[in-house]
Amino acid sequence: MDELITYAENTWCPGCGNFGILTAFTQAIERLEADGLARKDLAIVAGIGQHGKIFDYLKLNGFYALHGRSLATAQGMKLANPGLKIVVFVGDGDSYGEGVAHLVFAAKRNADLTVIVHNNGAYGLTTGQVTPTSRKGFRGPSTPRGSIEEPFNPLSLMLASGATFVARGYPVKLNHLTDLFVWAVQHEGFSVVDVLQPCVTFNNTYELYNNSVTELKVTPETFEDSMAAARRTDRLLIGVIRDVSAEPHHRQLLGDRRPAEDRRAGSDRMAAIRKTFG
Repeated sequence: MDELITYAENTWCPGCGNFGILTAFTQAIERLEADGLARKDLAIVAGIGQHGKIFDYLKLNGFYALHGRSLATAQGMKLANPGLKIVVFVGDGDSYGEGVAHLVFAAKRNADLTVIVHNNGAYGLTTGQVTPTSRKGFRGPSTPRGSIEEPFNPLSLMLASGATFVARGYPVKLNHLTDLFVWAVQHEGFSVVDVLQPCVTFNNTYELYNNSVTELKVTPETFEDSMAAARRTDRLLIGVIRDVSAEPHHRQLLGDRRPAEDRRAGSDRMAAIRKTFG
């Protein structure tokens, strides 16, 4: 999929888990296109952070959003043009920190978006400050003596918020991660894939993850089973943790309308404004 990669110089650190995410996503696009998804019907959104550089490296239509505001932007795009498949790339600090309210409400209303979280437990772009998913004791510029806080569990948060598709992946399991991306994009409704993304410079978790990551063989059937899988601490389960069907937000709100295609001509809109405001 070389034609998907731009001319931009890749400035991620050698060994960064983001490379696996980029490769898995390009492989996923190849499979999705083979299944009939036209590239013109795919758009991407990214926030601010090391994760956001993926926007520069992919030759796809999309929008570079503000820090923590990717989900708000993506939902507006989806409501304007429901025919788009929109993939949102976010970081753990970006989405589980400043943008957590947007994330929770997008899951609650079952917005038809695919959210890929580059979860490295550190603010990599600004030299390694603590994030909501950093382990207790994590040392960085903002916590030089070690973080005193317990990390929260993003999978439990997404399940409790009503997300209809919840998964976790690991870039070292490249083909498995590709499968998750394809599954998530094809799901109609809110999809989130939390990716355990080691940061070799500020939070190198390769050894930890290599020793604890375990693939789920089947998707849990009940909400309670999904929550139990998300909360396991003896092993880090990767795979699809929740997959249920529900009517997506744009269809409940708009029915079959497509505002970007059905909008009135400019002259008609101006006439309506003049009539209203005289």
